[in-house]
Amino acid sequence: MAKSRSEMRNGSHKQPKKRKRGPKIVLLILVVLIAVFGLFIWKVYSDVTGTTEKIYKGVETEKVREKPVDVDKSQAFSILMLGVDTGDLGRTEQGRSDTIMVMTVNPKTNESKIVSIPRDTYTEIAGKGTMDKINHAYAFGGTSMSMNTVQKLLDIPIDYYVEVNMQGIQDIVDAVGGIQVTSPLSFTTEGYTFTEGQTETLDGAAALAYSRMRHEDPNGDYGRQGRQRQVLEAIVKKVATFSTITNYQSVLGTMENNMKTNLAFADMMDIFSKYRSAAGNIEQIQLEGTGVMMNGVSYQQVDPAELARVSTLLKQQLELE
Repeated sequence: MAKSRSEMRNGSHKQPKKRKRGPKIVLLILVVLIAVFGLFIWKVYSDVTGTTEKIYKGVETEKVREKPVDVDKSQAFSILMLGVDTGDLGRTEQGRSDTIMVMTVNPKTNESKIVSIPRDTYTEIAGKGTMDKINHAYAFGGTSMSMNTVQKLLDIPIDYYVEVNMQGIQDIVDAVGGIQVTSPLSFTTEGYTFTEGQTETLDGAAALAYSRMRHEDPNGDYGRQGRQRQVLEAIVKKVATFSTITNYQSVLGTMENNMKTNLAFADMMDIFSKYRSAAGNIEQIQLEGTGVMMNGVSYQQVDPAELARVSTLLKQQLELE
């Protein structure tokens, strides 16, 4: 049966099918997200580069290696970590290095070692030719003399240094969102109470108090050095987490105000990308001495056998023997 004109007209006015917009919207969202992420990465890169340029401070030291270490080639390296008392209790003078640690990192074995050197260690101050407390090297000649003195004492190359003032310890812990430590003893100091065997989350002020208490520790300065290594290890592990990266601006601001290092930006990126596993596997070592009095001054005298023990461990870690 033939269609009427009315039916033919009605058929000619059927609505066209709507095109699906879903794929276009999804694509647009992806483009926006990629753009935002790209801007974020650029901002992070720009901020990190700017900060590392401000905290970078080259230093002249006596050459121990035939060729400088190359972290781009995943070679084992050492870092001297100095905690100076400038910035603590309002001090602004040169100060002394009250905390002296050497960290060696080996990406092949995925191991790191942290050695504490007693600040009263009786040793030759490189460049002065006199015997004195090792922490006086910083007061006499700054970072350069400290590095040379530690190299001579341990008979290993010191490739890099990181110097942080005491206020910086507090600020860094706050910037990473606090750290967790398990106290080896119970004590109260500066209004904070710590309980043996109890794991606690510490903010910057609590971490600083925890790390510098000495007189109530039955192990004296050695006990304090052990707690300082705990704090450092907790910071290193926290910095490697994603939650810290999200708060990178606070971390960078803290570094800029409280830290100096001879690690260039490229070195930091190589270490972050190639050494993270080793940084999470840390062995703590204590260089031990015996208390002696000389001319009315207290020193820690390290036995040659003890010095050889620690030196050998570090040389093996650095693949020097």
